[in-house]
Amino acid sequence: MWSRPTGDTPDDYAWMRDIDDPELIEYLNAENRFADDFFAPHEDTIETIFSEIKSRVQETDQSTPVFNGGWWYVGSTIEGESYGRHHRSPTLDDDSALLDAVLLMDENVEAANAGAVDYFDVGAFDACHDHTMFAWSFDTDGNERYQMRIRRFLDDGSFIDLDDDIPDVANAGTAWSADGSLLFYVRADDQERPCEVWRHEVGTDSSGDVLVHREDDERFFVEIGETRSDAWILIHAGSKTSSEVRLLTSSDPTGDPVLVFPRTDGIEYQVDDWGDRLVMVTNSDGADDFRILDIDVTADWTDPTAWTEFVPHQAGRRIIGVEPFETHLVVYEWSDAQPRLRLLFRDGAERVIDLGPEPHDVNLSANPEWTSRTLRFATQSMTVPGTLYDEDVVTGERTLLRRIPTPNVNFDDYVASRMWTSSADGTAVPVDIVHHVDTPLDGTAPGCLYGYGSYEASMPPWFSVGRLSLLDRGFVWALAHPRGGGELGRQWYLDGKLEHKQNTFDDMLATARHLTDANVVAADRLALRGGSAGGLLVGACVTQHPEQFAAVVAEVPFVDIVNTISDPSLPLTVTEWEEWGDPRTEPFASIMLAYSPYDNTVAADYPAMYVTAGLHDPRVGVHEPAKWVARLRAVGTGDRPVVMHTEMGAGHGGPTGRYEAWRDEARTLAFLLAMT
Repeated sequence: MWSRPTGDTPDDYAWMRDIDDPELIEYLNAENRFADDFFAPHEDTIETIFSEIKSRVQETDQSTPVFNGGWWYVGSTIEGESYGRHHRSPTLDDDSALLDAVLLMDENVEAANAGAVDYFDVGAFDACHDHTMFAWSFDTDGNERYQMRIRRFLDDGSFIDLDDDIPDVANAGTAWSADGSLLFYVRADDQERPCEVWRHEVGTDSSGDVLVHREDDERFFVEIGETRSDAWILIHAGSKTSSEVRLLTSSDPTGDPVLVFPRTDGIEYQVDDWGDRLVMVTNSDGADDFRILDIDVTADWTDPTAWTEFVPHQAGRRIIGVEPFETHLVVYEWSDAQPRLRLLFRDGAERVIDLGPEPHDVNLSANPEWTSRTLRFATQSMTVPGTLYDEDVVTGERTLLRRIPTPNVNFDDYVASRMWTSSADGTAVPVDIVHHVDTPLDGTAPGCLYGYGSYEASMPPWFSVGRLSLLDRGFVWALAHPRGGGELGRQWYLDGKLEHKQNTFDDMLATARHLTDANVVAADRLALRGGSAGGLLVGACVTQHPEQFAAVVAEVPFVDIVNTISDPSLPLTVTEWEEWGDPRTEPFASIMLAYSPYDNTVAADYPAMYVTAGLHDPRVGVHEPAKWVARLRAVGTGDRPVVMHTEMGAGHGGPTGRYEAWRDEARTLAFLLAMT
């Protein structure tokens, strides 16, 4: 193993922060060679799992058509191709197949045209209001700096890409003027913070684009979009704890954006329009889990006292967002640690979409038509793949449109359920588990525990064709919901951030103990997995109690938290202080140092470790996992392997091509099988 000599500074691996340092590249390449050597004896297992994943995917497939602006839109995949295709047609046949279909975009062709070798991500794909043009953007190395183009469609169905070429665009939304002459987009600063809204006139050079709005507060990110009816353009600025919204009319968007309410610390809100009314989701007036307000669109909606309450606050029922339709609203919310959709009608009537008791996910699917009385939504669980329904919002009549084809899978072979455990302070913590029906829960099974627990992000269960390869080999897979997420309301989040962050780790460790004490998994065969802030969760748990785990998978882990957040020059640092605290001051210097995985990696017998990174990752710099692995190697006292793999051509999300992503997952699963 190649290594650079360390110095006498307190942080011997600080040099790894410079991704332009040839010695760092050499070091990462050496780690990748070491990882290849480690996995070489497991290649048969990797290839077997990769083949299993492929066998459970209908590689040539087509999505359910969506009607939008007079066209039917579908996406498709072709066996052997890494990326998807996009099509549209004015008509469908009796089997819902496109007639006279037009190919809008083949991402495989665009990746080749862009010279993308390891990474290609399409960001924006946004039609103007009359659907004669699309704005689309792409990133070829994972640094989240996109190139934006405009594609115009001709009367014969063919298309041309205009000369308009807009560089350095953030993936933070787009918006069109009503007549399609103007396109709005967002740019980021040197710290990767989306902070500027720009206006581009179609058919002109982007050097003449106009700055519409700039956000100077380093805590705030900017996004842009359009309201459901397309009548308004929305500029949303939000920090971790507060927000504000500005509006432009789509019909005349060249004036100054109108501020709805000025920002107030601790107050969040989002706005949409409901035709003759505006609606707002906000936590104002003590509504910690949010309420919904509305106002006549002709009234003075900049006056907070002019708004009236449409849906009151209810503690523990966390309203995430609202989608207006002509006759109703659809509320996306979490209640009892489960996501759900609730229909609200103008007369105050309401109805919850019933999905049964099994732990599940649910989301609105594409519902672009403002006047629709049919709601399209998608569900999935740990035992059932993504399933698409249409439901009549008045009668509740439900139509199954599609279940993602999953060949060679018998869904009856798997069972999922919810358990609760008690954390160190007595708090009840939910955990969802799934296993093969033939796997005995007698304390002999290997297990994998997954978690996140930060940013108020709620983690619903999801279906994974890769996970089945573990379940078929006797694994129990568990999804924990520790504090710091949003599954049980705003207080669940507040109790797992800042000075309360240790609660997140205590919840995860208690869940691990419960799985072994209750004989769900074997005490010496439990693995731990998480990514990004979930990698911090993994790192903190394994440095506090390494004896609890046989193996750990930490994907792009945020493990050097004190050093990173102490440096405002690093990307996104200032925005993180509201989530974690500022370690340059007390009490957070001591609080964060007490759990920082990198700083608490001391002499100990650690589990087998598989750590991943992305060279161009703008969210978790490659130096964080690299430094942590170097320290684990230096101070670890055991003989279990520490393996690190860096995607040298990608960023935070890893490989973008589906075959590369499947092989990447197969390698991770092979590691878990070998180490437990």
